[in-house]
Amino acid sequence: MHFNFVIACIGIIFAVPFAATAQSIGSAAQGTPFTISVRPQYPSPGSKATISLVSTSLDLANAIMTVLVAGKEIYRGAVQPVAIPLGKTGSVANTKVTISSGGVNYSQTVFIQPQDVVLIAEPVSSTPPLYPGKSLVPIGGDVRVVAAANLRDAQGKTIDPATLSYVWMVNDAQIADASGIGKQAIMVASPLQYRARSVAVAVTSQDGILVGGASLSFTAQEPTVRLYRNDPLLGIRYNRALSGEYAISDVEAAIYAAPFSLPTTSGVPLVQWFLNGAPAQTGNSITLRPTGKGQGNATLSLVASANSSASATANLSLLFGKEPSFNLFGL
Repeated sequence: MHFNFVIACIGIIFAVPFAATAQSIGSAAQGTPFTISVRPQYPSPGSKATISLVSTSLDLANAIMTVLVAGKEIYRGAVQPVAIPLGKTGSVANTKVTISSGGVNYSQTVFIQPQDVVLIAEPVSSTPPLYPGKSLVPIGGDVRVVAAANLRDAQGKTIDPATLSYVWMVNDAQIADASGIGKQAIMVASPLQYRARSVAVAVTSQDGILVGGASLSFTAQEPTVRLYRNDPLLGIRYNRALSGEYAISDVEAAIYAAPFSLPTTSGVPLVQWFLNGAPAQTGNSITLRPTGKGQGNATLSLVASANSSASATANLSLLFGKEPSFNLFGL
């Protein structure tokens, strides 16, 4: 029994498609024997910022701490970190801290002004056309990180993002070439597999008064490739991926390969098909036409690759020559 396969190719073009925020302004009186720190450095609107005290001259363990926000007392007691509730973007939390130690009061005021900055990661990697999801960070590829900055002054006036200064940090190292006024995005290389890469940005108004920031980290993910039936009438059947065995019951069968999360910095991934281990063709689609008589089987496999460090494989066992079964309704 002898069978041959005639292979046809159909090309495809891939469409190339993840944040805490804000600012605190501190004001310390000269000679005040304690220091106030605010965390996080860039608190987000509607969240809380935590203030902590440090002193080398006061016995804070035996002191009394009083905290007022906008003139309203929110805490009195032992010295400890205190959470300060924050308002909307640009609103200022006027926070006065008083320490009573040895019968003497020491006061200091800090102004905490949250700003809204969000980082959005856009992996430069493959997804099928019209895919509603998002691709993953590719191995050996790049990620475009965009800062969406919404800085406002105390009166609620929004500052044009194009006029803001952006200072980018990658793994705690400042990237001078990518920083500057209006530089809202940065292209970052994917980290090595099983490692993480951190990206942070500080956003400042040109007068230096308004400051916001955000950070994120990401890891590279293994790429995958899925096989789908390419129906001549209904198109690619993305609702069900093919795996294991696939029976060819018609005179031909078209199969489409969809690589997920392979890097596309240098172009679309290369898809190489193999039939019974022998190279067959390249391209995202393959059409198989069994010839001869009787039943048989074959092995279809493929390798989707974008560079020497990123590839994905898929395998399918083909059955052909078997008569399709029908029910009473001919379905």
